[in-house]
Amino acid sequence: MTGGTVYLLCVVWALLMLAIFIQAFRLSYRIEARSPGLTNRSGFPRNAMMFHTVTNINVARDQETQAIRRRMNRLLLIVLAGFALLWAGVSLVQSAE
Repeated sequence: MTGGTVYLLCVVWALLMLAIFIQAFRLSYRIEARSPGLTNRSGFPRNAMMFHTVTNINVARDQETQAIRRRMNRLLLIVLAGFALLWAGVSLVQSAE
């Protein structure tokens, strides 16, 4: 592969991973809005409660919220798999040199 093609693939990969991660964060905020134990009542902005929504801590137990949570977890697994594929691809290219 030429150098330009590698850079183009890396840019596309990065944009794709970023878009998927942003979708997961948006779902995390939707889960927080539906869960009384995670709502922000302080009036001050705070970070997303991603750890709580992934591990199902203080998350509403209704079917729709749990379905949103499963979708968010799938998106995060896709991001993790994307990083694993990038790592495997880089190590493969390095071993070929």
